[in-house]
Amino acid sequence: MRKALTGVLSLAVLIGTVGAAGASAGAATAAEPDAKRNSPAAVQGGEASNEDIKDRILAIPGMSLIEEKPYLGYRYFVLNYTQPVDHRRPSKGTFQQRITLLHKDTDRPTVFFTSGYDVSTNPGRSEPTQIIDGNQVSLEYRFFTPSRPEPADWSKLDIWQAATDQHRVFTALKKIYAKKWLATGGSKGGMTATYFERFYPKDMDAVVAYVAPNDVDDREDSAYDRFFRNVGTKECRDKLQAVQREGLVRRAPLLKKFTEHAAANGLTYTTLGSFDRAYEAAVMDYIWAFWQYSTLADCTEILPDAKNATDEAVWDAIDAISGFGFYSDQELEGSIPYYYQAGTQLGSPDIKQPWLGHLSRYGYQPPRNFVPRSLPMKFDRGAMRDVDSWVRNNAHRMLYVYGENDPWRAEPFRLGRGAKDSYVYTVPGGNHGSRISGLTEDQRAKATAAIQRWAGVAPAAVQADPAKAKPLAKFDTRLDQLNGEIERDEAVLRP
Repeated sequence: MRKALTGVLSLAVLIGTVGAAGASAGAATAAEPDAKRNSPAAVQGGEASNEDIKDRILAIPGMSLIEEKPYLGYRYFVLNYTQPVDHRRPSKGTFQQRITLLHKDTDRPTVFFTSGYDVSTNPGRSEPTQIIDGNQVSLEYRFFTPSRPEPADWSKLDIWQAATDQHRVFTALKKIYAKKWLATGGSKGGMTATYFERFYPKDMDAVVAYVAPNDVDDREDSAYDRFFRNVGTKECRDKLQAVQREGLVRRAPLLKKFTEHAAANGLTYTTLGSFDRAYEAAVMDYIWAFWQYSTLADCTEILPDAKNATDEAVWDAIDAISGFGFYSDQELEGSIPYYYQAGTQLGSPDIKQPWLGHLSRYGYQPPRNFVPRSLPMKFDRGAMRDVDSWVRNNAHRMLYVYGENDPWRAEPFRLGRGAKDSYVYTVPGGNHGSRISGLTEDQRAKATAAIQRWAGVAPAAVQADPAKAKPLAKFDTRLDQLNGEIERDEAVLRP
């Protein structure tokens, strides 16, 4: 059942959302000439009718090239961009922020993607990029290595500073890519796209946010408890609860196995403070992680009759979903920026899990436990309330996509009377990998038509009848992910 996994759970698992199935015609090839015209070979042969796109990009002050990777029909660049550590006081130092650029054509619209975490340096397309057949700029979130100031002033890791990073990148590249721009991202990336829109509403022409949590009041998490009481079927919930319960009933023998596993793999647990805390954190994540990454159909693979199963079988069942190595110091190192933000602005879920009785010693542990004590943290209770209020009253050309069975949907963004030309859609039975391609046929067409309209590339047939809308770029097995498939590594539970 385990697929590779890029998330974390006990607090917030936010994966990037890319790809979508579907074919297209016309515009997919219409944009190719610019990529070919600006290729190194064309320039060297004197065939380029304008300056090479790489030279134009590198002429931007503060932009430098890490590498260029070839990809048919595109130019793909991995770049660094010089950013102020503190946008309010630019003279107080700078750092290098990684960017990737999938260049199609300067006459095409551009998608601004962020996962809210680090950035992949391999070519890939987000679903909106395929839908509009455009360029894609991807930005690494500040403080995720290597985009981290040295020394790091963690007080400068907040949603406004990150939104201003995006604003500066957009302002610099808009001079080259002058057509429409859309912001997108999945999970924490969807949150990031939303915060960017809140602070710089004049930059983007639209926002497409996937599976984006919205923890308005961090002290009130009953929505998650209601979700887990009703998600899926009773049979599936009972099986999951039985496995999780056995993980705590058998704490002694499985904790021994946990310490042996740590020794064999060179893992330490200084940040959490003890093997016992780390072991329980993984067990407590089990049910959340299942629904985040799996579907109702996967219930058939849950360990049956957990109470009478062997210790090894219980260990394997939990490890396959939660990953017992995740809360080690070695694994947490890359996630510290997320947990820091969860404990200072974003908030994090706290669920009761009453079926465990008194077996839990620590409950759902807060973000503070996953960040080194050397980093001070103070929670800002007004940050998410401000964003939530803004979305309800000011959303303009914003699209939210959620998965019906994704725990992060328990606290979603909602649209109020002030919203205009904005939509919230839910993928039936969808998990944290939900995309537009998984919506019902009617909603899929409406969402696709809206995105193409916002990007200024809706074909005449779609303008006349939105039901005819399909992605403008053909599906590419290397650039696009199929709907519902989630890349995972050993990190388990984050938005």
